Amino acid sequence: MIEMLGDLIRGILGLITRGDLKQADEKLSEAYYTMLRKDAWVFQNIPIHELTKRLLEEHNFTNGHLEILAELFYAEANLKSARKKFADSLLYLEKSLVLFEFVDQTGRTFSNDRQEKMEQIRKRILEIGGIPPA
Repeated sequence: MIEMLGDLIRGILGLITRGDLKQADEKLSEAYYTMLRKDAWVFQNIPIHELTKRLLEEHNFTNGHLEILAELFYAEANLKSARKKFADSLLYLEKSLVLFEFVDQTGRTFSNDRQEKMEQIRKRILEIGGIPPA
């Protein structure tokens, strides 16, 4: 499943890079439902300060689900950035980082890929002008 998610995210990021934002948006919407069985808006409307608590308590998510959502939020941030919606991009980057950090702190496995992704997100947050969450 993780390999499938990686392929899916790479495909979406490739569409964004090529400028096919409409298809990237469609694929991303499909990915939320395919991977998490809920529409994107369900997750997008959760405030960042309630994110992990609500996902764990209301949606019964595991760390695996949280990591999938973190990847989807990362792709969403790239799509928003490509559309020059930097404030929205920043919010998705911050949500992605919160989820990756939670998984990193509470999970039982260490991941170099996750560490690299978190560092990349922190750098992007600084580039856009935000301050990374504590």
